[in-house]
Amino acid sequence: MRPAGRFVAEVLTRLEAAADVGVNLLELDALAHRMIRERGAESCYIDYHPSFGAMPFGKVLCTSVNDAVLHGLPHDYTLRDGDLLSVDFAASVDGWVADSALSLVVGTPDQRDLDLIDATRVALDAGIAAAVNGNRVGDISAAIGAVADSRGLKVNLDFGGHGVGRTMHGDPHIANNGRPGRGYPLRPGLVIAIEPWFLHTTDQIYTDRDGWTIRSRDGSRGAHSEHTIAITEDGPLVFTARD
Repeated sequence: MRPAGRFVAEVLTRLEAAADVGVNLLELDALAHRMIRERGAESCYIDYHPSFGAMPFGKVLCTSVNDAVLHGLPHDYTLRDGDLLSVDFAASVDGWVADSALSLVVGTPDQRDLDLIDATRVALDAGIAAAVNGNRVGDISAAIGAVADSRGLKVNLDFGGHGVGRTMHGDPHIANNGRPGRGYPLRPGLVIAIEPWFLHTTDQIYTDRDGWTIRSRDGSRGAHSEHTIAITEDGPLVFTARD
């Protein structure tokens, strides 16, 4: 799974550099699509049609802007000064999948948005640190939730982390808050995506008319960070690290 992780990290690095005021979301999707073709990889999104999606996704990226917090369907929107953009990307390389996400602000940032993004990154690090042999999924969830609680942020439990392997989504589900010592045991060989996403002032969400994009109920902004990791005897191994 290392090649898949390296590729996903490379794509997100390129997208982070390309995202700017005046850039259209469809341009970002086209860039990722071109990189997939050049690598001989496969998109995990373009034909993805789970029960909560209105139709096959049809794009290779999730681009969520401002109050769009998850599953943002790329559309004809040009990024504006101060927009908070979350980009989620998963791809299969030689039959193995990696999944990762990041958030950024284009143009002039609001400090509250930067703090929100930082909270997701700190929570991701805390979740990864708890992903050790002998712990349980609840230990990851509790570590993530503690960061949100300490910063007064809201956590929705409908969507969270998940198992990764030959497919993008599998068991176990990893909620972004929970009780330590509970849930599925973590053992060497298990590969999971850990993905804290937080909202400023609500834990309520709804699905946009496009049938995919998840938005905050009160219009507050959200941020999202994610890595694919493996549980090993020597501690967590981050496949999608961008450094």
